[in-house]
Amino acid sequence: MNKWCGVGRLTKDPEVKQTSNQKSYCNFTIAVDRKFKDANGQRQADFINCVAWNQTAEFLQKYFKKGNRIGICGCIQTRSYENEQQKHFVTEVLVEEVEFVESQQKTIA
Repeated sequence: MNKWCGVGRLTKDPEVKQTSNQKSYCNFTIAVDRKFKDANGQRQADFINCVAWNQTAEFLQKYFKKGNRIGICGCIQTRSYENEQQKHFVTEVLVEEVEFVESQQKTIA
């Protein structure tokens, strides 16, 4: 079974891009707080790389912004590529589900 679910905050605004075949995708990162505080009483975070495709990518761009809390579920995928004769390895969550974790707060003028 390959399933990962987590809640975190978006580190930047989601931006949809297109493949050469006109397929929509969005790479983004969420900061997920660790359960325990460090020796200084601060919470550490893990930064989880994610990728969403098609309607999910467009939904993210439309409704989420940097700092929003977001819940995601998906599967872990790994891949590699070569750049300047150096091999790079990538581990990311292939997003299957996205959920709002907090409601939009309205400011009163």
